[in-house]
Amino acid sequence: MPVRPVERKLTAILAADVAGYSRLMGADEVGTLGRLTVCRAIVDELIATYRGRIFNTAGDSVVADFASAVDAVECAVAVQEALAGENVTQPDAERMQFRIGVHVGDVIVQGNNLLGDGVNIAARLEALAEPGGICISGTVHDQIGTKLPVSFVELADPQMKNIAQPVRAYRVVGKKAGTESPPLALPDKPSIAVLPFQNMSGEPEQEYFADGMVEDITTALSKIRWFFVIARNSSFTYKGRNVDVKQVGREFGVRYVLEGSVRRGGNRLRITAQLVDAANGNHVWAERYDREIADLFAVQDEITERVVAAIEPELYAAENIRSQRKPPENLDAWECVIRALTCIGQGTRDTNDEAEALCRRAIEIVPGYGQAHSLLAWAILRTSIWSGDLRAEEAGDVVRVALDLDDRDPWAHVAHGMLSQRLRRFDEAGRALRRALELNPNFALAHAILPLVLVQNEMFDEAIDSAEHAIRLSPSDRLVGTYATFALVMAHFAAGHYDEAVVTARKLIERSPDEVRGHFVLTAALALQGDSGAAAEAGATLRSLRPGFSIAWMRENLPPTGNLAARLEEGLRRAGVPE
Repeated sequence: MPVRPVERKLTAILAADVAGYSRLMGADEVGTLGRLTVCRAIVDELIATYRGRIFNTAGDSVVADFASAVDAVECAVAVQEALAGENVTQPDAERMQFRIGVHVGDVIVQGNNLLGDGVNIAARLEALAEPGGICISGTVHDQIGTKLPVSFVELADPQMKNIAQPVRAYRVVGKKAGTESPPLALPDKPSIAVLPFQNMSGEPEQEYFADGMVEDITTALSKIRWFFVIARNSSFTYKGRNVDVKQVGREFGVRYVLEGSVRRGGNRLRITAQLVDAANGNHVWAERYDREIADLFAVQDEITERVVAAIEPELYAAENIRSQRKPPENLDAWECVIRALTCIGQGTRDTNDEAEALCRRAIEIVPGYGQAHSLLAWAILRTSIWSGDLRAEEAGDVVRVALDLDDRDPWAHVAHGMLSQRLRRFDEAGRALRRALELNPNFALAHAILPLVLVQNEMFDEAIDSAEHAIRLSPSDRLVGTYATFALVMAHFAAGHYDEAVVTARKLIERSPDEVRGHFVLTAALALQGDSGAAAEAGATLRSLRPGFSIAWMRENLPPTGNLAARLEEGLRRAGVPE
């Protein structure tokens, strides 16, 4: 009789248990069991949400398998986020923090149970994780790649008991891993995040159509000065992910979340939208729209009106949403602009070049498309940061066209302000940026750039407040984060707070290693702080990043003037930067 072969399968294993469980039980047995029950309910629900299956539990531990490494790690991150929120009200000594390990490997199937090295390695990885943290194997790391918005740090020579073969291990780090900061306090006015709408058409080319819906709704809501609206680039970090609206509310510090879907077939359009109270998960309002494609912009206005009416009825009476600016009724040009916005938000040289090309194409299709001109001016100005060639005349011409076409477009005024700042016309820059914020009080990028003008006028406190508010409005936006962090660096440096300038400059460089401005302020601040060795090292890094960098180059290419410029030059000289 032939021997029945052992059943095996390749799967992703998640192993979790409570850090310091014995200590917690020794201090308060009944209370610990009660908190474990609450935490286990959260863990079990999230494992099911991310399509996992629990196959083993013992006391404080949980072991589950997933068909996908991405699902397993995304689940682990969601678990740590949810448990961090649950722990906020607990004293430090009583917080229940889980360690989590994730591995992909071959396992033996024995009924409903799984056995073998695949499970054992996951358990060893869990032991390597910090309380509230996640540790994954090299196999998992390779399979995830860049699919999730988390980063990793490889562990040096991880030791795993009774595991014969060496295993690479990585700690999940960054915003989504480990113990989260306490939830953000709610603003003192209605607050909302508009999440990416799902594309239900099954056609990849419709993704930008769905994204455009969200862009227009977010923009319309942002123009209502009584609203606090999370910027599009931060909300879009949830694109393609399973969403827990309570977690969205905690992460962004908002009361409401708008989510929905778009299905387009031929000339027909179906849009669903639902407004959810993030505090309790209850639906405030939901609606479905079936329309001809010609009614697209009317549907966008209608959804926006309904959201406003549901949150604060008196706001609906005070604000005429239908009067908001609309793009031209040409979806090809509109799609170019939506894609350009996505590229600009990524903040890299390559994506900025792509944004410039997209805007030029949109203008070819619809020459009078105001926002396409505004974004083109921005892309031209951003290019100068890398090239050193300001292209001031070209940028000025495009800015003037943008303002002539639509002087209520905040992007046009931001581009005007950016150009004026680069030309050292600081009063004009301040007026343009403040006008952008009058038109859109929630325009995070305008809040991030304005401090660079305020610093020049020695308005340091207002500069810091504006930069911090920009980050609060768009906490996940790379471009806003870069500008706002640089503004904080400059504010601290200009105020003579060199210790704070050094710390913040290093954060900027960690966020954007090729950001020349962060390197030269760090160099000057270290020198004025009196740390000549670190200043010389920072100066060498600066010159390797920008060969030929000199004090004359900074004077020619970067905006600061007066006392601020003199102090920067003094610091760079002390650091050994050539004239």
